[in-house]
Amino acid sequence: MRIAVLVPDPDWPEPYRWTYDPEAAALTAAGATVVPLPWTQATDVSGFDLVTPLVAWGYHAEYPRWLKLLDRAEADHWPMINPPSLLRWNGDKAYLAELADRGVSSVPTMAVESCCDADLEEARRRFNSDWLVVKPPVSASAAGTHRLGPHDDLPADSRHRPLIIQPLIEEIARTGEFSLMLFGGDYSHAVVKRPKSGDFRVQELHGGVTLPCRTPPDGAIELAEAALAAAPASAAYARVDIVPDDSGVLRIMELELIEPSLFLDHAPDGGEAFTRSLMNCARTATAGERT
Repeated sequence: MRIAVLVPDPDWPEPYRWTYDPEAAALTAAGATVVPLPWTQATDVSGFDLVTPLVAWGYHAEYPRWLKLLDRAEADHWPMINPPSLLRWNGDKAYLAELADRGVSSVPTMAVESCCDADLEEARRRFNSDWLVVKPPVSASAAGTHRLGPHDDLPADSRHRPLIIQPLIEEIARTGEFSLMLFGGDYSHAVVKRPKSGDFRVQELHGGVTLPCRTPPDGAIELAEAALAAAPASAAYARVDIVPDDSGVLRIMELELIEPSLFLDHAPDGGEAFTRSLMNCARTATAGERT
């Protein structure tokens, strides 16, 4: 069993082995041969039983190129998990509004094509919130994300660009953001990420910390399962980021189906559910080719 894990372009500045190595080790222990393949160089994958974009960091920085890769993977029937249709849907954070329309409790989200100050005022009225968060619809690691107070103008790097606007969830500073890992739709484990004092961003790049979470909040697993059920295709792996809002209601912050860190070092089974899900997908793909 040969598995290609898509990884960053060699020129990508951030180290990725800390998340790649545990995932590759788990798959190798299950009998697979794992090969890191820069997603920018992925052309011929005929020698692989499975292709997965688990560490395809930087796709957001070259999004048109990423979409072309997904188109090629779909047209050439790559054995890709998660499937290209799901990856394409998940790449634009406007999917959060779609989840809300389907009855899944999500952070309120307003998507605009060319953001201006009038959009901020409309969002403040719609969300009944003086404080907002704006971010690009295609982004990672909170790049281009800003917290705006009641008298703040739109930052220059966000003006007249596609953005999503959300109310600031102040509870994140106190409780944090819960990340639930699910494999084949089944819950595996969770962590909680908390921002540094005075910040709202939970990523370690911005000073946040990631801590073990033995038991997620009541209702979080059910909410994660509902979010995955509302997605357009099944996910072999998923990280569902959930926050309690300022009234204590659990809401989907993000549904990470492309290249999420899965924190396998916190998995009680050591990653067995992760490997089982991906290996089953690889076997199914191989069997399909033989029939």
